[in-house]
Amino acid sequence: MPETVTREDADGVATITMLRAGLTSQSRGELLDAVRAVGADGSVRAVVLTGTGRAFCVGQDLAQHVEALRGDAPSSLSVVEDEYNPLVLALAGLRVPVVVAVNGACAGAGLGLALAGDLRIAAAGAKFTTAFAGIGLSSDSALASRLVHCVGGSRATEILLLPDAFPAETAAMWGLVHRVVAPEQVLPEARALAARLAAGPTAAYRALKTVLATAATDSLEDTLALEARLQRELGTTADHREAVEAFLEKRPPRFTGH
Repeated sequence: MPETVTREDADGVATITMLRAGLTSQSRGELLDAVRAVGADGSVRAVVLTGTGRAFCVGQDLAQHVEALRGDAPSSLSVVEDEYNPLVLALAGLRVPVVVAVNGACAGAGLGLALAGDLRIAAAGAKFTTAFAGIGLSSDSALASRLVHCVGGSRATEILLLPDAFPAETAAMWGLVHRVVAPEQVLPEARALAARLAAGPTAAYRALKTVLATAATDSLEDTLALEARLQRELGTTADHREAVEAFLEKRPPRFTGH
């Protein structure tokens, strides 16, 4: 049984909870297993990712990292390729909407994990930091790329080179999080949002995630071609037909994801 990660399912929403603030080899492995499991579960229509206590995730467990450095420094950093990269790719590759409930401190690779989700709800006063430069490292977990996409190159440069902590309210102003709520409301709000998404046109959400994944780097021609292909596919779905019929009948649509 996993010791550092839990999963709870209700009404098509899978809630994955990290029980440790710092990421160890064990917790990274268990989180990767959980993400892959929900990705392979056809009953899951939305995902919530959250932490516990006063922290969402503060990145690498430095105690374990120092121990590894003292033993074999070069091999200690292979975890970026071997463990962090597969985890970020698995999160980003989920085909259903991912709501991140940032219940507390969010730092380093923890911020990378948060930005790998689609929508973020943060606790008022929760602290964010990129952290890496403060310990003499560059970024990992696709943090540089995500920050550039979220806040632009200039702001990304500032918060990576000057890894000062900033509160959730500033993160919202910069566009890193979408809602800031009272700490006790973070998980209920995230689950409510995920439930709304789970009841929606998940095939359309999947297509939108596909377009958004490359929209910042694709040419206009490539984006138009991708949108056209996806629209042709979605135009034949039961959800699209149901939504049109519901509009004409002036009633809420009932989506099935097909």
